[in-house]
Amino acid sequence: MFTGIIETLGEIQQLQHEGGNLHIRVKSSLAPELKIDQSVAHNGVCLTVVSLDENTYTVTAIDETLQKTNLGELKVGEKVNLERAMILGSRLDGHIVQGHVDQTGTCTAIEEKDGSWFFTFEYDDATGNPTIEKGSITIDGTSLTVVNSGKNSFSVAIIPYTYEHTRFKSYQIGTVVNLEFDVIGKYVAKLMAHRNEA
Repeated sequence: MFTGIIETLGEIQQLQHEGGNLHIRVKSSLAPELKIDQSVAHNGVCLTVVSLDENTYTVTAIDETLQKTNLGELKVGEKVNLERAMILGSRLDGHIVQGHVDQTGTCTAIEEKDGSWFFTFEYDDATGNPTIEKGSITIDGTSLTVVNSGKNSFSVAIIPYTYEHTRFKSYQIGTVVNLEFDVIGKYVAKLMAHRNEA
């Protein structure tokens, strides 16, 4: 379980394909504090640490994860958003994030306005994943609030701190991002769909 509050950025050091799996070596200031079998969210994707040394660690993404997320598009030298699993009893500063990406979306607009930024994203709404005005959304692991909710698109407002300390400063029109929709919203949508079928 995560909160969507990004701790730091990591840098991709090595990408190694093995069958349908991708082994990802990451350089990070978190490495000295990690241990084998620990969960870390990478761009919002929960992955398990399988090896580490003093300033790098390795995680493995399976083929299903690569198909549903943007991890298959990573390049050596690229930055990734990192968050360790939350500690039970800590403040939940973002929202409940599972680290299970629902699908990807694409950045379609970026607007700077009075020191903040508005980013708009489109996604395939055939999966039925909902966004609502002032509801929560996770983009590449970052917990954010929806400001404009459409049928297959939404916008978020980014403050300067978030812009500087996450991948948002590298986004361009066409950037593919990982989306995890609000878990409570997904349950409500599922219950309503079943109710309508009855």
